Amino acid sequence: MRIALGLEYNGSAFCGWQMQHHGTRTVQQELERALSVVANEHIQVVCAGRTDTGVHATQQVVHFDTHSSRPDKAWILGVNAHLPDDVACLWSRPVADDFSARFTATARQYRYIILNRPGRPALLNKRVNWRHGQVNIAAMHEAAQVLVGEQDFSAFRSSMCQAEHARRCINYARVSRQGDYIYVDIEANAFLHHMVRNIVGSLLMIGTGEQPGAWIAQLLTGRDRTVAGPTAPAQGLYLVKVTYPEHCGLPQQALLPSL
Repeated sequence: MRIALGLEYNGSAFCGWQMQHHGTRTVQQELERALSVVANEHIQVVCAGRTDTGVHATQQVVHFDTHSSRPDKAWILGVNAHLPDDVACLWSRPVADDFSARFTATARQYRYIILNRPGRPALLNKRVNWRHGQVNIAAMHEAAQVLVGEQDFSAFRSSMCQAEHARRCINYARVSRQGDYIYVDIEANAFLHHMVRNIVGSLLMIGTGEQPGAWIAQLLTGRDRTVAGPTAPAQGLYLVKVTYPEHCGLPQQALLPSL
């Protein structure tokens, strides 16, 4: 049978999601270890989106195949009993044999959080990107609207990206502020390696007045990563929602981090 799980994790102490051959600590490694104990067999998982070192998730989705039959509650409680404190299982659902956490997904949503105040964070260390000085949120939001739609995002693609092409479709891009916190929310059908962080790095240059708002459109047209803004730090990034067709019966609500 095939099972889907929803996960949250603090990525600060992980070398990303994906299992590494050189023995570094990853989320996949910890989850497969816990699942294998509960299922009493070797378990391998497939995730909706591989997060990088230091990136967090409030709603990562995975699937796995097993011969073991357990009620949903048993999977949740059993897996959590064998996971470290910085990873937790939120829900469990049986799914069809042809369901794929990666390929059945129709959209992914990320939230990037910037703490904008004079003093650096202590309680939120490694959970937000800290920027002091004035940031023009309205200019960032207006510039981000150029990103909406299906386009070539080569300008925001990491040199290590292994995707076959750079065309992606962004459903929306929003920049907002609540108190000292700036939120950049982006949903797309899929993302390139470092795409959100590269977009945020360029938007911040507009927010601080280093570049004009029209610069984003120029970057898209030029398709040259080397002239775009720097890659924003990983610690501000959260995977908050993965969308699936309604018939899959999986939770659809975005779990936005509350700081």
